[in-house]
Amino acid sequence: MKEKVINIGEAKKHFSALLGEVAYGRKHIVITKRGRPMARLIPAVENDRHLINAKGWLENDDPFFKVMNRVVGNRSSHGASILKGAGEE
Repeated sequence: MKEKVINIGEAKKHFSALLGEVAYGRKHIVITKRGRPMARLIPAVENDRHLINAKGWLENDDPFFKVMNRVVGNRSSHGASILKGAGEE
């Protein structure tokens, strides 16, 4: 996995966003001070489990899968989306 390198000043300014990249984007980030590595942010749990893997636990016609398929389909656009509840097409 390629690591993102960022200096400590930028890390302070964007810490919340960096945590999101690490936790949800599965990235590793190296924080430097004066060009020297000082710390590494890594996900607390390296895990590939997703909600969609619950398919064996629910009925195939459960509204959960319709919503999850839309969520997964919208991920590539990276835009904000509002999902309607089951039956609100």
